[in-house]
Amino acid sequence: MSGLWKVVAAALVAAPAAAQGTNDPFPRPIEASDGVIVVDFAEFARLPDVDGAPARMMLLVDEPGTGRMFVNDMRGPLYTVSYSGRAVREYLDINDPQWGIGVRSTGSERGFQSFAFHPQFGEPGSPGFGRFYTWTDTDDTDPPPDFTPADGNDAHDTVLHEWIARDPGAATYDGGPPRELLRQQQPFGNHNGGQLAFNPTASPGDADFGMLYVGSADGGSGGDPLNLSQDLSSAFGKILRIDPLGSNSANGQYGIPGDNPFADDGSGDTLGEIYAYGARNPQRFAWDPETGNMFMADIGQNIVEELSLVEAGDNLGWNVWEGSFRFVSRSEVRLENPRGDPAFRYPVAEYGQLDPLLQRQSAATGVHVYRSEAIPQLADLVLFGDNPSGEIFYVSADDLPDGGQEAIRRILLNDDGHAKTLLQVIREANASQGREAATRADLRFGSGPDDQVLLLNKRDGVIRMLVPGG
Repeated sequence: MSGLWKVVAAALVAAPAAAQGTNDPFPRPIEASDGVIVVDFAEFARLPDVDGAPARMMLLVDEPGTGRMFVNDMRGPLYTVSYSGRAVREYLDINDPQWGIGVRSTGSERGFQSFAFHPQFGEPGSPGFGRFYTWTDTDDTDPPPDFTPADGNDAHDTVLHEWIARDPGAATYDGGPPRELLRQQQPFGNHNGGQLAFNPTASPGDADFGMLYVGSADGGSGGDPLNLSQDLSSAFGKILRIDPLGSNSANGQYGIPGDNPFADDGSGDTLGEIYAYGARNPQRFAWDPETGNMFMADIGQNIVEELSLVEAGDNLGWNVWEGSFRFVSRSEVRLENPRGDPAFRYPVAEYGQLDPLLQRQSAATGVHVYRSEAIPQLADLVLFGDNPSGEIFYVSADDLPDGGQEAIRRILLNDDGHAKTLLQVIREANASQGREAATRADLRFGSGPDDQVLLLNKRDGVIRMLVPGG
């Protein structure tokens, strides 16, 4: 029995009433000092303000074919960043009226959600040459959606587009209007699109090469009121896997890989696009470059935040389970029989929103599996974090825990000899910028060349890089 479940079992014996439900399932807080890793960092690049407000950064990725990185702002701009960090240039504004997308970026959760470059983007003559993809919330709800929620609410749409650059190495996008691949009709204003990504560990000839993974949240509100995540006929609350260059989908605009777990299950009601289901808000996922393991950071309801290993066909639990515990309501999970149904995939690590390190408003984010020796203290760790508080966490990539928060440890930033959280660093930057001090970090991770780890936020426009200690 793992340490978490020994503690839970002891709590049940000592206080049977606790089995009725709780909003605080972890009796032992995240360790605040033991095992802390302090890492040097440097300011790497700055993105321009939009209408006087800092960039709302969501994702940064390396594009090795053209020798630069790309980072987006939720309001529409997509920027290139040189490997030195000194050159930042707008590559494309997908909210430019000429494209007709109409990015809906009101509120904290809507906007230009994610993007991904085909692994052959910079290879002339290849099928993926010049192609990249954007996942965007839009006010334009006139086109018929490919996927609709059960009750027909129409808060806005989230659309997957393909763009084709004529010259991938050009300083700015030089292609034509985008092609629409798929469209989701969103029932509520929150929990929209998640991440887009191609598996970077796949090589030409592998079945996974060129397959696009699409994070799709449960549709919003709270508690998955439409019960979409467990519904295999619904695209909501899923990680989808599609072939963007194929055409055997219902709308003919993309392909459904034949090796997807439900592509040939004999049920006409099951979506072949589904790779894994039972997700709530799969904002971030990433692959271990050494083992090929896929990890997902899934934002919880009001109680548990999750880091999960994901394999084809997995049921990740929501909204039957919130993390390792039976979901009851927005304010209650049940402690008895944790991880009790073998039909579900439970988190490798999870933490409670009421933990003293956090802000009572939490959201799991990340993920980066560090396999470099450049920063020795980070070697062979899975890095993830908490979006609002800016806390950065780690667990071992080679000795994965089996749930709970006992194995979670912190990473702090070395600022002139003082160990700080990212939020503390941002607040000090705000003071030098003449801005009001941020109350939350909105942490995101970026991945640069040579396993570089970059930290994004929405509060000061600065991209920071973790660097070897001096």
